[in-house]
Amino acid sequence: MKALLTGANGMLGRDVMAALADRITLLPYPKEALDIADPRAVARVIEAEAPDLVINCAAYTDVDGCESQWETAVMVNALGPRNLAVAADRVGAALVHVSTDYVFDGTASAPYTEFDPVAPATAYGRSKLAGEEAVRTHCRRHYILRTAWLYGEHGGNFVHTMLKLARERERLSVVDDQVGNPTWTRDVARVIGELADTGAYGTYHATARGECSWHGFARAILKEKGIDTPVDAVTSDAFPRPAKRPAYSGLANLCLSALGVEMGPWERSLKAYLERM
Repeated sequence: MKALLTGANGMLGRDVMAALADRITLLPYPKEALDIADPRAVARVIEAEAPDLVINCAAYTDVDGCESQWETAVMVNALGPRNLAVAADRVGAALVHVSTDYVFDGTASAPYTEFDPVAPATAYGRSKLAGEEAVRTHCRRHYILRTAWLYGEHGGNFVHTMLKLARERERLSVVDDQVGNPTWTRDVARVIGELADTGAYGTYHATARGECSWHGFARAILKEKGIDTPVDAVTSDAFPRPAKRPAYSGLANLCLSALGVEMGPWERSLKAYLERM
């Protein structure tokens, strides 16, 4: 199998390359080499490479930035996936598109399944939902993979931030009224490879099992590293942001589990990740 990977230099993209390099022929395209918002460039590259699979890890993920940069959000998160879907379908390639928990409104009290109604409450969420819809419309052979609260070796993320701040400050304050699934990019990369082998096209959730608040996540990070900096629990009001964060964005991997593809508990993945640092 030959797979073209967009967003290849990103946090998830680099783990996808590591996870799949010995299994398939990878054609990595960082954003500098392929602007997915450019339909002509996308068509030219995909027609020339003729991949069996396109994996889209490219996205504009600045949640607050999307509120003021709506045009950029739409170009990258909506039109970009559309361009990839059209070009992939034209050459008969399947498409894996990575989406987000932000397509939901965050008001649930139990994990969202793939069959729950979407209702994004932010510009970022709306742009990502538009990307999902474009993929469904324009590429018959598609996998849409929603994930959340990502951390990994190759990009800025909550784990790195907490470790840095814990070494610089006497106390930390972290919100305790937002709940979700901390998920290691390496686990998502593995699932992408397993899912692409199934031919079971559709929409999937791919997050670590279990959930916690950002405060609980921060405490777990510091505990694993033996750092005793106190972490105070605060509400979201303590950190006002342009984009409203979902109070609850837990995802249930219902469709993945039905295929026998599993992700482990978030605590186990966090421990394995921190042991590598």
